[in-house]
Amino acid sequence: MAKEELLVLDGQIDEILPDGRFGVMLENGFRIIAYTAGKMRKYRIRSVVGDKVRVEMTPYDLSKGRIVFREKVASATPGFRARRR
Repeated sequence: MAKEELLVLDGQIDEILPDGRFGVMLENGFRIIAYTAGKMRKYRIRSVVGDKVRVEMTPYDLSKGRIVFREKVASATPGFRARRR
């Protein structure tokens, strides 16, 4: 395995922690602490408990990761729509 290779895993956010960190339960049953990637912060992509996310991890520390993608979930109720005049 090369130094630059990252592990990419899917998981679900189960806890919001201080300083922009999240508790993520991975599909393989492990729980890690993850932070939001820079592009997600830049474009203000918000994550809440229950969101399915993709996490990048380094093979050197398997207890931490970076959230790089939040899956879009279709909501049952339509969002707020502003009226045009």
